[in-house]
Amino acid sequence: MKEQIRNHPAEAGLVNPSQVIDLCRRQGIQMVDFRFADLVGTWQHFSAPADELDESMFIEGVGFDGSSIRGFQAIDESDMLLVPDARTARVDPVLHVPTLLLICDIVDPVTRERYTRDPRYIAQKAEGFLTGTGIATTTYWGPEAEFFVFDDVRYEQTQHSAFYALDSAEGAWNSGRDEKPNLGYKPRHKEGYFPAPPADSLQDFRSELVLKMKEAGMEVEVHHHEVASAGQCEIDLRFTTLTDMGDRLMLYKYLTKMFARQHFKTVTFMPKPIYGDNGSGMHCHQSLWKDGVNLFFDPEGYAQVSEMAMHYIGGLLAHSPALMAFCAPTTNSYRRLVPGYEAPVNLVYSKRNRSAAVRIPVYSTSPRSKRIEYRPPDPSANPYLAFAALLMAGLDGIRRKLDPGEPMDVDLYELPEAEAKKIKQVPGALDEALAALEQDHEFLLEGGVFTPDLLETWIDLKRRKEVDFVRMRPHPAEFYLYYDV
Repeated sequence: MKEQIRNHPAEAGLVNPSQVIDLCRRQGIQMVDFRFADLVGTWQHFSAPADELDESMFIEGVGFDGSSIRGFQAIDESDMLLVPDARTARVDPVLHVPTLLLICDIVDPVTRERYTRDPRYIAQKAEGFLTGTGIATTTYWGPEAEFFVFDDVRYEQTQHSAFYALDSAEGAWNSGRDEKPNLGYKPRHKEGYFPAPPADSLQDFRSELVLKMKEAGMEVEVHHHEVASAGQCEIDLRFTTLTDMGDRLMLYKYLTKMFARQHFKTVTFMPKPIYGDNGSGMHCHQSLWKDGVNLFFDPEGYAQVSEMAMHYIGGLLAHSPALMAFCAPTTNSYRRLVPGYEAPVNLVYSKRNRSAAVRIPVYSTSPRSKRIEYRPPDPSANPYLAFAALLMAGLDGIRRKLDPGEPMDVDLYELPEAEAKKIKQVPGALDEALAALEQDHEFLLEGGVFTPDLLETWIDLKRRKEVDFVRMRPHPAEFYLYYDV
């Protein structure tokens, strides 16, 4: 119970500033760390001695330079405020100095209004929009964010050179390395799913990491090795509401990286770090509820899902090309989303079928467990923006009663070529997804959840800083193919 009180402030009644300050005093906290997400989804922070924390900070906020944060302010309007959310207070389980983490909302110091480019605000507005529609009172989310644990990473990109090199003690390519001694048990490519230790060399690593997550107040359902060789893993968090899951996924990525560093390992959430093996996805389980009733359940429906769930699926499939701009938002994302392989590129739905973009799990017949799983996203996404965009697409499908068509209960990768060509697929590159977002974004603007300014900033940032950065540089593989032309 002590740990629960320590890091479940909401459950323990720690929901106002005075109680957070009292928690710091009782727990011997020495530092307070203020956290917020930049536009692309990286946690930013600064710290203050705990005795500097007072109740006024939770009202007046703390100033920072918004012009130094990706996707935020111009230099002539750089002053911004961070207002801590007392409900997010938790003790950091990995830092040596006793530190309290506080996730913050971003406020304009002149108007005192919420900042329209604050990703967390987008998530909060999406939940508010859902409630305002009267369709549902709650939406639950359960993302499955996969990642790789490597022992060494080196990379460089200059005007005249480019390379990367990764290594893992359990990498299949190290079966012949002189390790004095090499003890074997290197999972072969695409054979990393569920082998017991010693083949799964990261069992204790994940178990200890899960205990750290629980210490931080996170509910974890399961952990396991994933399909790829070289340390691909997955830890599944228990479902929760949309903004809260965004907060937890940010904490999940932070703790995973920090714990790895403390064990002289490195973690990446890149979708496709290794050629010729599985990439890392972030399958998003989602459902709508009203007054404690799961609106996605219907005992008579296909795979026991309701008509509302079907329309929600219709919205996801109809808007998928645009959704990929937020759900698969890096150039590397499309090294994973490649037709003909295991990635879910086909814009159809099915029960049990992992080759479809939307899968309806059938593990249980319980009304409470019924949900839909959207499979194209990956963990490079900003969770606040991705979840909000998916919810808005699903609600648009419900409002317009979009028909998702017939289910595809077949292996889509084994279809005859003529039939396969009839199935729509996700975009093949980030620039295609951004172009789709330019053409299809009205559903995101409903209720002022997303704003034109945010969409324009996102598209411009992604094109200039990522698409062009990759597009304009010679690729190392091109030297292999073309140097002797």
